[in-house]
Amino acid sequence: MAGGGTAARALARVGNGARAARRGRVLGPEETLGLLEASVVYREGALLALSKPPGLPVLGQPEQLSLVALLPALRRRLGFTSELHVVKAPARECSGLVLLSSCHRSSERLQRFFNDARQRGRAVTVGVPAEAEGEIRTGLRWQQHGDTALVVPVLAPGRCSLARKEVKNTLTRYRVLGAAGGCALLQLQPRTAFPEQLLVHLTLLLCPALGDHEHASRVGKVLGVPFLLPPEAAPTRTQVLDAELVARLGLSPQQLCHLPLHLHLQQLVLPQGLLCTPPPPYFLRTLRCLGLPGDQET
Repeated sequence: MAGGGTAARALARVGNGARAARRGRVLGPEETLGLLEASVVYREGALLALSKPPGLPVLGQPEQLSLVALLPALRRRLGFTSELHVVKAPARECSGLVLLSSCHRSSERLQRFFNDARQRGRAVTVGVPAEAEGEIRTGLRWQQHGDTALVVPVLAPGRCSLARKEVKNTLTRYRVLGAAGGCALLQLQPRTAFPEQLLVHLTLLLCPALGDHEHASRVGKVLGVPFLLPPEAAPTRTQVLDAELVARLGLSPQQLCHLPLHLHLQQLVLPQGLLCTPPPPYFLRTLRCLGLPGDQET
């Protein structure tokens, strides 16, 4: 049930979409629909799994392109007679496995079955964690900063704030799969769910994800030594990479703002077994450019 072979055959077509996004070209509904149709990795009965490209939100504003807005057309293309529902999906900026179902009862059963320990992701990070494996534990909360709502860590949340659900305790386990040239490939296993959890946790490791243009500015450097900045002192901006890393990635300065996020939901554990999909082509290209391993399945 791994699904990797089918996904691999679709990677070339999905890669065209990722390259278009990297050049800053916005994909239209028909092109995005074609990418989703080509990226199906598993289909059995009412269940459908596909690999989502980065940049596509699950839900969107009215008139905004989103996965949910495309589901009716995708259902017709794939020949489902009933409406498709989202069971599990990565965030907008991430690539990776989306699990859909055309049966309400199956959707509800799977959503009860799922906890966040049943998924694993991969991330390329700028920086290498001090420990080869470990876990990140912190509280997370939303905080308004001007017109922007930020997800910020709360290192020692109080019982009252937890009881009022103003703060949620969160946990991610990580393992370094490889490191080279100041970058690393990490396996991530979130044990809780909170918006932007993995990205914020990576900044707490002082190793932001490559292509994270929202949170990477929270990690500064003095004489090459990384340190953590408070979120309110770190405005969102294009991720700053040193010239040597930019050269190794083969990017021009103009391409940096379109560098996609290197965070991929690679595995889901279903009652039927393990479902896997390989990272998209731009992710695999980065692994080759940086000399990081690209063939782990565990």
